[in-house]
Amino acid sequence: MVGLPYDYLVNPLGAVRLTFEKAVASRTDPATFNGRDWGAADLFRDFLFDNGGLSQVPILNATNVGWIQPNTLVRYRGMIQDMLGNEFYVGAYKDGATWRTNKFTDVSQFPMNLSSDMRVWERRLLYCVPVPGQNPWTESSSEVVLHPCENLESPPREKRQREDDAAIDGMDTQGPDHDFEGSPCMKKMADGTSPSTNGGLGFDRNSLPCLVKVYDSPEDDLKLNDVFEFVGVLIFDAEIRDDKDDSDEFTSSFCEDELTHLPPRKVPRLHCLIHRKLAVHDFLSTSLTLEPKSSLVKEIRQTLLGHLTAVLGNDGVAAHLMLLHLLSRVHTRVDTLAVGKLSLNLAGFNNESVSIFGNSLNLAIKNLLPFTHGILLTVDYLNAASLAPRKDYQTNRLVSGVLQLAEGSHMTIDATQLQAGTLNAVGVENSRLLKNLMELQKVEYDFKYYKMEMAADVQLLILSEGKSNILPADLVIPFHPSSVGSYEVVDTDTLKAWRWYLSTLRTLPHSIEPEMQKVVEDDLVAARQADRSLGGQEFSKWLTMGRLMSVSFGETCLSLEHWQMVKELERLRRERLK
Repeated sequence: MVGLPYDYLVNPLGAVRLTFEKAVASRTDPATFNGRDWGAADLFRDFLFDNGGLSQVPILNATNVGWIQPNTLVRYRGMIQDMLGNEFYVGAYKDGATWRTNKFTDVSQFPMNLSSDMRVWERRLLYCVPVPGQNPWTESSSEVVLHPCENLESPPREKRQREDDAAIDGMDTQGPDHDFEGSPCMKKMADGTSPSTNGGLGFDRNSLPCLVKVYDSPEDDLKLNDVFEFVGVLIFDAEIRDDKDDSDEFTSSFCEDELTHLPPRKVPRLHCLIHRKLAVHDFLSTSLTLEPKSSLVKEIRQTLLGHLTAVLGNDGVAAHLMLLHLLSRVHTRVDTLAVGKLSLNLAGFNNESVSIFGNSLNLAIKNLLPFTHGILLTVDYLNAASLAPRKDYQTNRLVSGVLQLAEGSHMTIDATQLQAGTLNAVGVENSRLLKNLMELQKVEYDFKYYKMEMAADVQLLILSEGKSNILPADLVIPFHPSSVGSYEVVDTDTLKAWRWYLSTLRTLPHSIEPEMQKVVEDDLVAARQADRSLGGQEFSKWLTMGRLMSVSFGETCLSLEHWQMVKELERLRRERLK
């Protein structure tokens, strides 16, 4: 086989140009493309997924952005924080008698002037950030060597310093990661990293934003807050000029003025060739090949439950509820009801117990789930925090808020220091936002002239002294430890198994067979007769617990044994509430 005249990794634009030239040779006018793919994406899709090339493509982050060469192939994993609309660009033009293309780049590779025959196409702009709350252990699965053409021994080029280096106007460089800062019981977990010395760019490990330019994608394919992996051509140079010469007027897009608050030397551009939506399991460092119903799954469940029990001071009931909570997710919506959510309120904490158990529980959750967050809830926090994303019409950007989170995120709210006080207008609004997230799994985005509800899927855990009235959780249980909780160091293979267990089993389908449905209905009727205060909300919660109990064993149908376990667990919980 004759070697290819281009290198997918080092010279992706060469492949784009070659496929364009071949396509033009078979057609009379590139206008028939209308910006649509002419075979380049298929070429890269074959290289990446059919021939194992994806593992050779480096993942762009703050550590390596100063080393990776521009115009090479990279991956970027991140959450869509803002959608900046569409831009028009000169996609094809005539260089003499030869048609050229500017697709997948910002700058023309060949001379282009006003007399050139041009075709104007369109692409979408997405402002992406690293997934808010992403834990460091998720990155071990995606590290690859840099491109062979890079010189790792020479120091990075000295970068020009400008007054605007300190910030990108109107944009957050990452989603918020609130980790109980200032709490005496849950100090921020240090991840062992410091701001990267990537040529003086000043990004820390999780703060590299990216402007992704997407081609040939349906409007509903990419949504706000979705997590994607984008594979494309990197355009980034810290020495690039922010102002344009007159000669560059037509070599880039027609609406670059809209991006003046996102200078290309501060925010890398990625011209996307291929993109794919990521789920929680895509951030695991291993892919186990276990059948969910295998006996090994039950063994993993037993060891994980034992770990949670130890962390929670041998409170077995709380540990069981914690396991169900960690497996919960919103799997469907019926009217305003988010079916599948299971928020948990561990009550009965005081300053001593929360300092003993809170830190261990926080560390355990961080080691189990890819995306975790923490809030230290106080009156001052409620009165000052920016929880809801808001639209800034001066910069035409969406300013992120604490509650702009990716699907599958976990949030722990420490309410043990919430004292009596006066809420201002911001505090009242923030309380309402948290309550809506808890009850409806929705977050209101503030567009100044109107508000828009966005669906969420966030696991919520509340630690409080008494039952939280501000945050009414699905399950409230007084915490009754019988020993000092501790976080024991767990070996890597066990952690990988637990992470696989939680990410895989929470996505299992579930159903109730007709005979079991009759048993459940009879039990619900009997419970209603015994306690008239019980209503549809309680029954829905019990059904969710039944589903999660089955799922925790790798089962997709509710069995009588698992339903009885739920009833006993609920009996023990309600006894404590008395």
